[in-house]
Amino acid sequence: MNEKRQLTTEQLADCRRLKALYESKKKELGITQQSIADILNISQGAVGHYLNGRNALNLQTASVFAAQLNVPISDFSPSLAAEAQALSAAIDSNISGLRPYKPSPRYPLISWVQAGAWNEANEAYGLDQIDEWYESETHVQGAAFWLRVEGESMTAPTGKSVPDGSLILIDTGKDSENGSLVVAKLTDSNEATFKKLVIDGGNWYLKGLNPTWPAMKVNGDCKIIGVAVQMMMKL
Repeated sequence: MNEKRQLTTEQLADCRRLKALYESKKKELGITQQSIADILNISQGAVGHYLNGRNALNLQTASVFAAQLNVPISDFSPSLAAEAQALSAAIDSNISGLRPYKPSPRYPLISWVQAGAWNEANEAYGLDQIDEWYESETHVQGAAFWLRVEGESMTAPTGKSVPDGSLILIDTGKDSENGSLVVAKLTDSNEATFKKLVIDGGNWYLKGLNPTWPAMKVNGDCKIIGVAVQMMMKL
Protein backbone atom coordinates (compact mmCIF):
# COMPACT_ATOMS: atom_id res chain seq x y z
CA MET A 1 0.00 0.00 0.00
CA ASN A 2 1.28 3.45 -0.88
CA GLU A 3 2.07 5.67 2.05
CA LYS A 4 -0.11 8.80 2.25
CA ARG A 5 1.85 11.90 1.25
CA GLN A 6 2.48 14.28 4.12
CA LEU A 7 1.16 17.83 3.84
CA THR A 8 3.69 20.63 3.61
CA THR A 9 4.06 23.21 6.36
CA GLU A 10 2.23 25.73 4.18
CA GLN A 11 -0.66 23.34 3.49
CA LEU A 12 -1.02 22.53 7.19
CA ALA A 13 -1.08 26.27 7.97
CA ASP A 14 -3.85 26.73 5.38
CA CYS A 15 -5.94 24.04 7.05
CA ARG A 16 -5.44 25.51 10.51
CA ARG A 17 -6.48 28.98 9.35
CA LEU A 18 -9.53 27.53 7.58
CA LYS A 19 -10.60 25.54 10.66
CA ALA A 20 -10.28 28.63 12.85
CA LEU A 21 -12.50 30.60 10.47
CA TYR A 22 -14.99 27.75 10.27
CA GLU A 23 -15.25 27.40 14.07
CA SER A 24 -15.68 31.16 14.52
CA LYS A 25 -18.37 31.57 11.84
CA LYS A 26 -20.34 28.30 11.64
CA LYS A 27 -22.93 29.26 14.22
CA GLU A 28 -23.40 32.77 12.90
CA LEU A 29 -23.75 31.56 9.30
CA GLY A 30 -25.70 28.39 10.11
CA ILE A 31 -23.32 26.12 8.24
CA THR A 32 -22.21 22.59 9.08
CA GLN A 33 -19.64 20.16 7.77
CA GLN A 34 -22.52 18.24 6.21
CA SER A 35 -23.88 21.31 4.35
CA ILE A 36 -20.43 21.95 2.92
CA ALA A 37 -20.07 18.26 2.05
CA ASP A 38 -23.35 18.38 0.13
CA ILE A 39 -22.09 21.26 -2.00
CA LEU A 40 -18.78 19.52 -2.70
CA ASN A 41 -20.55 16.18 -3.25
CA ILE A 42 -18.23 14.47 -0.76
CA SER A 43 -18.71 12.90 2.68
CA GLN A 44 -18.82 14.82 5.96
CA GLY A 45 -15.70 12.93 7.00
CA ALA A 46 -13.84 14.25 3.93
CA VAL A 47 -14.72 17.81 4.94
CA GLY A 48 -13.30 17.07 8.38
CA HIS A 49 -10.08 15.83 6.77
CA TYR A 50 -9.63 19.25 5.12
CA LEU A 51 -10.31 21.13 8.34
CA ASN A 52 -8.00 18.91 10.40
CA GLY A 53 -5.08 18.93 8.01
CA ARG A 54 -5.30 15.33 6.81
CA ASN A 55 -5.98 16.32 3.18
CA ALA A 56 -4.52 19.34 1.43
CA LEU A 57 -6.93 21.97 0.17
CA ASN A 58 -7.28 22.51 -3.57
CA LEU A 59 -8.73 25.40 -5.52
CA GLN A 60 -12.18 23.87 -5.84
CA THR A 61 -12.61 23.08 -2.14
CA ALA A 62 -11.05 26.40 -1.14
CA SER A 63 -13.54 28.27 -3.35
CA VAL A 64 -16.50 26.50 -1.73
CA PHE A 65 -15.21 27.08 1.80
CA ALA A 66 -14.58 30.77 1.02
CA ALA A 67 -18.07 31.23 -0.39
CA GLN A 68 -19.73 29.52 2.59
CA LEU A 69 -17.68 31.50 5.10
CA ASN A 70 -18.06 34.81 3.25
CA VAL A 71 -14.33 35.41 3.17
CA PRO A 72 -11.74 35.64 0.38
CA ILE A 73 -9.54 32.59 -0.20
CA SER A 74 -6.55 34.70 0.81
CA ASP A 75 -7.84 34.76 4.42
CA PHE A 76 -6.80 31.14 4.87
CA SER A 77 -4.65 30.20 1.83
CA PRO A 78 -2.49 32.87 0.18
CA SER A 79 -1.05 30.32 -2.27
CA LEU A 80 -4.45 29.13 -3.52
CA ALA A 81 -5.62 32.75 -3.71
CA ALA A 82 -2.68 33.50 -6.00
CA GLU A 83 -3.54 30.44 -8.09
CA ALA A 84 -7.15 31.60 -8.41
CA GLN A 85 -6.03 35.08 -9.42
CA ALA A 86 -3.69 33.70 -12.09
CA LEU A 87 -6.46 31.48 -13.47
CA SER A 88 -8.89 34.39 -13.58
CA ALA A 89 -6.34 36.56 -15.40
CA ALA A 90 -5.75 33.81 -17.97
CA ILE A 91 -9.49 33.46 -18.60
CA ASP A 92 -9.91 37.23 -18.93
CA SER A 93 -7.02 37.34 -21.38
CA ASN A 94 -8.58 34.63 -23.54
CA ILE A 95 -11.96 36.35 -23.53
CA SER A 96 -10.52 39.77 -24.38
CA GLY A 97 -8.66 38.19 -27.30
CA LEU A 98 -11.89 37.06 -28.92
CA ARG A 99 -13.05 39.28 -31.74
CA PRO A 100 -16.73 40.23 -31.77
CA TYR A 101 -18.76 38.68 -34.57
CA LYS A 102 -18.83 40.95 -37.60
CA PRO A 103 -21.24 40.01 -40.36
CA SER A 104 -19.70 39.59 -43.80
CA PRO A 105 -20.87 41.81 -46.67
CA ARG A 106 -24.09 40.68 -48.33
CA TYR A 107 -24.65 40.67 -52.07
CA PRO A 108 -27.88 40.28 -54.05
CA LEU A 109 -28.85 37.29 -56.15
CA ILE A 110 -29.93 38.73 -59.51
CA SER A 111 -31.17 37.28 -62.80
CA TRP A 112 -29.12 36.69 -65.92
CA VAL A 113 -31.09 39.40 -67.71
CA GLN A 114 -30.25 41.87 -64.94
CA ALA A 115 -26.61 40.82 -65.14
CA GLY A 116 -26.65 41.36 -68.91
CA ALA A 117 -27.85 44.93 -68.40
CA TRP A 118 -25.16 45.69 -65.83
CA ASN A 119 -22.94 47.74 -68.16
CA GLU A 120 -25.90 49.68 -69.43
CA ALA A 121 -26.81 50.98 -65.98
CA ASN A 122 -24.73 51.39 -62.86
CA GLU A 123 -27.19 49.20 -61.04
CA ALA A 124 -29.37 46.94 -63.10
CA TYR A 125 -31.73 46.35 -60.18
CA GLY A 126 -33.46 48.17 -57.34
CA LEU A 127 -32.39 47.08 -53.88
CA ASP A 128 -36.01 46.85 -52.76
CA GLN A 129 -36.71 44.39 -55.57
CA ILE A 130 -34.14 41.81 -54.45
CA ASP A 131 -35.46 38.96 -52.32
CA GLU A 132 -32.30 36.92 -51.82
CA TRP A 133 -29.02 38.19 -50.36
CA TYR A 134 -26.05 36.06 -49.36
CA GLU A 135 -22.98 36.84 -47.28
CA SER A 136 -19.43 36.36 -48.49
CA GLU A 137 -16.02 36.86 -46.88
CA THR A 138 -14.34 36.93 -50.30
CA HIS A 139 -12.60 40.21 -51.05
CA VAL A 140 -14.10 42.01 -54.04
CA GLN A 141 -12.70 44.98 -55.92
CA GLY A 142 -15.94 46.44 -57.24
CA ALA A 143 -19.68 46.05 -57.05
CA ALA A 144 -20.65 42.40 -56.76
CA PHE A 145 -23.67 40.16 -57.11
CA TRP A 146 -24.62 36.48 -57.06
CA LEU A 147 -25.93 34.48 -60.01
CA ARG A 148 -27.46 31.02 -60.05
CA VAL A 149 -25.79 28.80 -62.65
CA GLU A 150 -28.17 27.32 -65.22
CA GLY A 151 -27.35 24.38 -67.46
CA GLU A 152 -24.44 21.95 -67.78
CA SER A 153 -21.97 23.99 -69.86
CA MET A 154 -19.73 24.64 -66.83
CA THR A 155 -19.96 21.13 -65.38
CA ALA A 156 -16.70 19.26 -65.91
CA PRO A 157 -16.13 15.53 -65.33
CA THR A 158 -12.79 16.28 -63.64
CA GLY A 159 -11.02 19.34 -62.23
CA LYS A 160 -12.69 22.70 -61.76
CA SER A 161 -16.44 22.45 -62.18
CA VAL A 162 -19.39 24.78 -61.60
CA PRO A 163 -22.53 22.64 -61.72
CA ASP A 164 -26.08 23.61 -62.46
CA GLY A 165 -27.81 25.27 -59.49
CA SER A 166 -24.65 26.54 -57.79
CA LEU A 167 -24.30 30.20 -56.85
CA ILE A 168 -21.40 32.26 -58.15
CA LEU A 169 -20.22 35.61 -56.81
CA ILE A 170 -19.33 38.03 -59.61
CA ASP A 171 -16.83 40.84 -58.96
CA THR A 172 -17.40 43.60 -61.54
CA GLY A 173 -14.21 45.38 -60.49
CA LYS A 174 -11.81 42.48 -61.06
CA ASP A 175 -9.82 42.46 -64.30
CA SER A 176 -10.32 39.38 -66.44
CA GLU A 177 -7.39 37.42 -67.81
CA ASN A 178 -6.75 34.26 -69.72
CA GLY A 179 -8.40 31.42 -67.80
CA SER A 180 -10.78 33.60 -65.79
CA LEU A 181 -14.33 32.39 -65.32
CA VAL A 182 -16.32 35.37 -66.52
CA VAL A 183 -19.83 36.61 -66.93
CA ALA A 184 -20.08 38.21 -70.35
CA LYS A 185 -22.75 39.64 -72.62
CA LEU A 186 -22.81 39.21 -76.36
CA THR A 187 -24.10 42.21 -78.31
CA ASP A 188 -26.88 40.15 -79.88
CA SER A 189 -28.20 38.76 -76.58
CA ASN A 190 -30.20 40.26 -73.72
CA GLU A 191 -28.83 37.79 -71.20
CA ALA A 192 -25.36 37.32 -69.76
CA THR A 193 -23.48 34.07 -70.14
CA PHE A 194 -20.98 32.35 -67.84
CA LYS A 195 -17.92 30.79 -69.43
CA LYS A 196 -14.16 30.40 -69.18
CA LEU A 197 -12.25 33.15 -71.01
CA VAL A 198 -9.54 31.80 -73.29
CA ILE A 199 -7.14 34.24 -74.96
CA ASP A 200 -5.06 32.68 -77.73
CA GLY A 201 -2.90 34.71 -80.11
CA GLY A 202 -4.96 37.84 -79.69
CA ASN A 203 -8.23 36.02 -80.17
CA TRP A 204 -10.79 35.74 -77.37
CA TYR A 205 -12.98 32.70 -76.83
CA LEU A 206 -15.71 31.80 -74.37
CA LYS A 207 -15.45 28.15 -73.52
CA GLY A 208 -17.47 25.89 -71.24
CA LEU A 209 -15.74 23.71 -68.67
CA ASN A 210 -17.82 20.88 -70.06
CA PRO A 211 -15.54 19.39 -72.76
CA THR A 212 -18.54 18.72 -75.00
CA TRP A 213 -19.32 22.42 -75.12
CA PRO A 214 -17.79 24.18 -78.15
CA ALA A 215 -15.65 27.29 -77.75
CA MET A 216 -17.14 30.54 -79.10
CA LYS A 217 -14.94 33.21 -80.68
CA VAL A 218 -15.94 36.62 -79.28
CA ASN A 219 -13.46 39.26 -80.31
CA GLY A 220 -15.46 42.45 -80.84
CA ASP A 221 -18.98 41.43 -79.93
CA CYS A 222 -18.54 40.70 -76.22
CA LYS A 223 -18.50 42.73 -73.01
CA ILE A 224 -17.00 41.26 -69.85
CA ILE A 225 -19.30 42.17 -66.97
CA GLY A 226 -17.34 40.57 -64.15
CA VAL A 227 -15.20 37.70 -62.93
CA ALA A 228 -16.43 34.84 -60.75
CA VAL A 229 -14.55 34.85 -57.44
CA GLN A 230 -16.54 32.36 -55.36
CA MET A 231 -18.87 29.42 -55.83
CA MET A 232 -21.42 28.31 -53.26
CA MET A 233 -23.59 25.21 -53.32
CA LYS A 234 -26.95 25.05 -51.57
CA LEU A 235 -27.83 21.53 -50.49
